[in-house]
Amino acid sequence: MQLQLPRLENENVQGKRVFLRVDFNVPLENGKVADKTRIEKTLPTIELLVKKGARLVIASHLGRPKGKPDPQYSMQPVFEVFKGMVKAPVSFSKDVIGENAVKLSKELKDGEILLLENLRFHKEEEENDPGFSKSLAALADVYVNDAFGAAHRAHSSTEGIAHLLPSFAGLLMYKEITELSSLLSRPAKPFVAIIGGSKVSSKISVIKNLIDKVDHILIGGGMAYTFLKSRAIPVGNSLVEKDFEVEAFQLIERAGVAGVDFQLPVDHIIADKFDANAKTKTVDKMGILDGWMGMDIGPKTISNYEKVIKNAATIVWNGPMGVFEFDKFAPGTMAIAKAVAKSKAKTVVGGGDSIAAINKAKVEDKITHVSTGGGASLEFLEGKKLPGVVALLKSEER
Repeated sequence: MQLQLPRLENENVQGKRVFLRVDFNVPLENGKVADKTRIEKTLPTIELLVKKGARLVIASHLGRPKGKPDPQYSMQPVFEVFKGMVKAPVSFSKDVIGENAVKLSKELKDGEILLLENLRFHKEEEENDPGFSKSLAALADVYVNDAFGAAHRAHSSTEGIAHLLPSFAGLLMYKEITELSSLLSRPAKPFVAIIGGSKVSSKISVIKNLIDKVDHILIGGGMAYTFLKSRAIPVGNSLVEKDFEVEAFQLIERAGVAGVDFQLPVDHIIADKFDANAKTKTVDKMGILDGWMGMDIGPKTISNYEKVIKNAATIVWNGPMGVFEFDKFAPGTMAIAKAVAKSKAKTVVGGGDSIAAINKAKVEDKITHVSTGGGASLEFLEGKKLPGVVALLKSEER
């Protein structure tokens, strides 16, 4: 399933205005950028376009301003950080569309950059309004999408504009699609999927799509308790999605029929309440006592999972193994992060908490690919077509 995306590298964009959609949806604290990772990830595309002499119009969303201007979601703090990260003149437009924005785009010289205000200050952006798409297209001659994190959204800046201008994938977009496609089409065996997080409901489609492709599935996080409950194993007060118990049971059965090794936690770190300072104990079996809740995988489970990871040739990991935000319940997730990093396998990690664990363990440089798109990565692994990717393909491939 290798998608033939139109590539940017061989395109002549000198003197052309390029509308570059990026994902600068960074966390802000006290009005300042708290984490520059998403900006850093798209710098190779920006530097390539600047080197090629393009006149760059960069656009992104930030937060959820609900379709109208909201000062707390202004791109101004991002602009202040971004201009110090590139070796090119950068200016800021308070307007996203309209006469002034068009004027500023036309005043750009080769290698200069204009960063637009938040796209989502206009409700038409998320509505994929044709008129708004046309107004965005008026700012440029060429369109480049490097915002994989927003590729699962059919918005004006991710989908609509691509039908109006010659369109290309940015370097980050191309890498994301190439790495994730290889998991679904030609994974080296044994292929291990490590799936965690709190809810079965958000990961069930991914597991369904991977069952016929993987050799091992290792389950952790809150979602493990729905699987355990489906097998009539007591889980105390642990998080359980009752509406998904039957489907969880069926997934385990389906994995067995497919010859897939489907592993659940065999021991747990439990707590008397959902709190960073809760009383804790280790349970040396699958079942959990009444009045207690599972918060992390136990040492036997860690050991079981490490053995599988050590022998893997391909690994995909999405979701933490426990309540990672509390230090007391982070060891399971941290152990998996280190095991994945130590593995000789091709490793792909996605999802905010999994990435946070990789960063906390200081092993990001040992991971083959860290995906920038949480929701987009999941939908791609579910086998869904992403609107922002489909729009880049030639019409006959759509």
